[in-house]
Amino acid sequence: MNVWHNVAFAPSLPVWALAAFGVLSLGFCAYGLIRRAPGMFWRFAAMLVLLFWLSGPRLLHPVFRPVPQDVLIVVDHSPSMALRNRQSIVDETATALRAAAAHLPGMTLHTVIAHGGADHGTRLFDALDQADLPQGRFSGAILLTDGMDHDVPQRLPDRFHSPDGTALPLHVLLSGRGEETDRRLRILQAPPFAIVGQKATLRVQVDDLGTDGQPHQAVLSIREGQSPQHDVPVTTGQPQDLTVDIRQPGEMLVGLSVSALPGEVSDINNRDVVRINGVRDRLKVLLVSGTPNQGERVWRSLLKADPSVDLVHFTILRPPDKDDGTPLSDLALIPFPIKELFQDRIRQFDLIILDGFHNAGILPQEYLANIADYVRGGGGLLLTAGPEFVEDGTLQDTPLNTVMPAHVPGDGVVVRKFQPQLTPLGRRHPVTAGLPDAPTGPDNGWGPWYRALRPDRQQGETLMNGPDAQPLLVLNRVDRGRVALLLSDQLWLWSRGEGGGGPQPELLRRLSHWLMKEPQLEENQLQATISDNRLLITRHTAASVVPPPARITAPDGHEQSLPLVRASDGVFTASLDANGPYGIWTVREDGLTAFAAPAVTDPIERRDLRATASLLAPLAKASGGGVQWLPSAASAPALHQVTPGTALTGRDWIGFPRRVAQANAEARPTDLLPAWAAMALALLLLFVGWRREGR
Repeated sequence: MNVWHNVAFAPSLPVWALAAFGVLSLGFCAYGLIRRAPGMFWRFAAMLVLLFWLSGPRLLHPVFRPVPQDVLIVVDHSPSMALRNRQSIVDETATALRAAAAHLPGMTLHTVIAHGGADHGTRLFDALDQADLPQGRFSGAILLTDGMDHDVPQRLPDRFHSPDGTALPLHVLLSGRGEETDRRLRILQAPPFAIVGQKATLRVQVDDLGTDGQPHQAVLSIREGQSPQHDVPVTTGQPQDLTVDIRQPGEMLVGLSVSALPGEVSDINNRDVVRINGVRDRLKVLLVSGTPNQGERVWRSLLKADPSVDLVHFTILRPPDKDDGTPLSDLALIPFPIKELFQDRIRQFDLIILDGFHNAGILPQEYLANIADYVRGGGGLLLTAGPEFVEDGTLQDTPLNTVMPAHVPGDGVVVRKFQPQLTPLGRRHPVTAGLPDAPTGPDNGWGPWYRALRPDRQQGETLMNGPDAQPLLVLNRVDRGRVALLLSDQLWLWSRGEGGGGPQPELLRRLSHWLMKEPQLEENQLQATISDNRLLITRHTAASVVPPPARITAPDGHEQSLPLVRASDGVFTASLDANGPYGIWTVREDGLTAFAAPAVTDPIERRDLRATASLLAPLAKASGGGVQWLPSAASAPALHQVTPGTALTGRDWIGFPRRVAQANAEARPTDLLPAWAAMALALLLLFVGWRREGR
């Protein structure tokens, strides 16, 4: 710093008086010299000293005042700070530092909160960059954190370089007593989808962070749905492959947890949940149309448009008992592969559709019995019935009668205009609930049909009614399989827009997928999800009564009961705070089970939960700042202003260089010749002159 000193005068007498005194002194000296008076020179010097003193010579010193300097203090509020008492330590330390800065001239502490999370981790330097400070007043920063920052630059940011080339200090204050250890479970590879009935392979790795780096043995616990938990040994630092069985369609939760590392900071990242959607291989559907009809095109278009369906379609164009004299060489018909379809390969199909099928000797009784056994063994059967259902050769007189949900007498054909209506159960059942433009009366809603069958007995669930409120669509479960019977062959009218049409594609899609046991179309289903730390339970039931309370098991084994509340017709819900430990929640209700797990809000934060100086210490050292641990808020360091060029940190303090500037038009005066010195010097000179004169 360059300091310039100036000399100024503040005379005690007017200038004319000083001039007169000087002229008299000069005249007196000249007279003495002419008379050759001894000691005259010393007397003249004494008079000059008095004249100089009376002129008030002063030395002007420049005045320096503190320059405003802004220091940023970044407080880490990321999710990892919730561990132990990290957050309270840094918040209280920030308060103490702000109070200390209030007593330092020119220093202002600006606080910036780094919230972190949101899938991008802790970003302290982004928070520094976003702070808005006056130009040229940035003097350094203090980071209050656990040290786990995810945007650490390779070198000290340009902001920490002052115009004169010196580095501005970056101090790092870490909440903790020292370097910590942590064990984490990483999912290296997990398939989002897997085929039902096959195995899915997961690749995982267990890492011990902050240790000596040597491999250790740990125990990995695996929980697959409702299967009992089983343990496998793993070696830390090495990938491990696991296989899980995909037993049913829909989302499957696989819970993984590894044994704790002694002394680790937290076991939050020792657990994880893998979500695998079980999907069935391409569904195989056999569609057999008894005769060419308007409805078969509807079925074919629907099933061909579904990419998950492999359709095998046959239309019976010529019954085997028909003999019109056409030579066999002129027939171009494909023989119906009865044995291959209904004996050799029948178990390969997920659904069999008999559309207007009139047996008339086409299928032997043993093959029809095979279809009935196929249904009991878990297959799906859909029958659409027209007048052929009551004629000779009807399927009602075959072994299929044992699995049919309704019986139609010989006079059961009704030919008249009617509008299909949903039953009360149909308004709750997932197959028909919420269908577009559902009718609420006889004169609105879906378009009309003109023919239906009137059964004389039935079993199962009626979702739609026809004329005279007679059953029109009936579903039934037979042992492990399912059967649906549509008592009309007029569904195709909706595809033509008759009377405004109806939801024919959606109804057929839902119906066929219910028969193939699509989980989302189960009439009795229990669903559980976790959103915003709330466990949401949804119970769908075809019954009209309120289901019993749900029994909930938290990941730590704690159980509780929760009543369900009616949300709409056939839908009951409940919710619960799910802020407990991370893992799989189990919900059981009336024989049904559902699982839920919270989504990991910020997996980057969970990767390493240690408090560590390893990431930020190099930058602090490059800036001249320091790294200090904060075991408690009481250990907050003192805040100092230091002389530029000296140390910026000590055992229990951190500092920032003091910044000052010369005040304009302001100086501090000092007398160049004090009065006592002037009097003493003048007397001394007079004494010397007197001595000379005395000789």
